Amino acid sequence: MASIMQTKKTTPPFPGSRTIRAVTKADAKELLDIYSYYVTNTAITFEYDVPSVKEFEGRIESITKRYPYICAEEDGKILGYAYAAPFKEREAYKWDVELSIYVERSRRKCGLGRALYSALEEELKKIGIINLYACIGIPNGDDDEYLNHASQKFHEKLGFKTVGTFYNCGKKFGRWYAMIWMEKFIGEHN
Repeated sequence: MASIMQTKKTTPPFPGSRTIRAVTKADAKELLDIYSYYVTNTAITFEYDVPSVKEFEGRIESITKRYPYICAEEDGKILGYAYAAPFKEREAYKWDVELSIYVERSRRKCGLGRALYSALEEELKKIGIINLYACIGIPNGDDDEYLNHASQKFHEKLGFKTVGTFYNCGKKFGRWYAMIWMEKFIGEHN
């Protein structure tokens, strides 16, 4: 989306300048490099197979027709990305979006996710979005080597509230996982 403002700032522990900008199809390979780790090594996404670059380009193209899809770069390297997608397709849901975010695994817990979500929220406000939803996989009990509660805690810190839980709804790595829905309001329900 053209309205994404490019911002450059230096924020420890990032020694270079960080830019948050709109994603283009040309970024697909770099985004896929980040995402593929989560597909093959975690239950953060319930996707089993890493999509092709062409398929990822199609996803970017589809989302950017209507919603913001942004990335954070540092010295020309993409470190993470976030986007909004339709919550549901019916007209009554036009004020709602589902958010997704993926950060290069060595850059987690450095403020990058917060910066991406903050920029994404600002863009969504501009287009009249009020309700943000996040669908998050969680373990059925204790954390394990594929999934923990970190995403849930991250969203809670950003003001999201858990509004529903589906137990044993996703199976990956031979284990059943739960899924929670979280929501956050960024506008008034007039």
